[in-house]
Amino acid sequence: MIDIVAYLVARGVPVCGHLGLTPQSVHQLGGFRVQARDDTAAQRLLRDARALQEAGAQMLVLECVPAALGREVAAALTMPVIGIGAGAGCDGQVLVLHDMLGLEPGGGHPAPKFVANFLAGAASIQAAFEAYRLAVREGRFPAPQHEY
Repeated sequence: MIDIVAYLVARGVPVCGHLGLTPQSVHQLGGFRVQARDDTAAQRLLRDARALQEAGAQMLVLECVPAALGREVAAALTMPVIGIGAGAGCDGQVLVLHDMLGLEPGGGHPAPKFVANFLAGAASIQAAFEAYRLAVREGRFPAPQHEY
């Protein structure tokens, strides 16, 4: 994919890389599981992240990896690293809307550990969004119980 990223960037197309758990490849990855848990896989992911940056990607989404690796990747890159289940050490956070609102996960799968229901106790969906924004901004989310 690095050649494709470089091709797109050379033509003025902004690119956001995505490493770790990539939902479009979940079946090849063995299901919804934490990625890059061993040293070999973690070093490969770090190399891939650096290669994406060198190819011109403007940012990286890092999904479902150990928090220590998320912190290491964010520290190693100059482009922003946005975590979804990658720990509080990333430059920013994102959650899927359905997960943030505590809606039933698709396919009968339990919600991942990194998910928090921000609608619980909120008076509205707008209040849930505000609660998420504040929790991230104040460093309360993700909390240690949301990390791998």
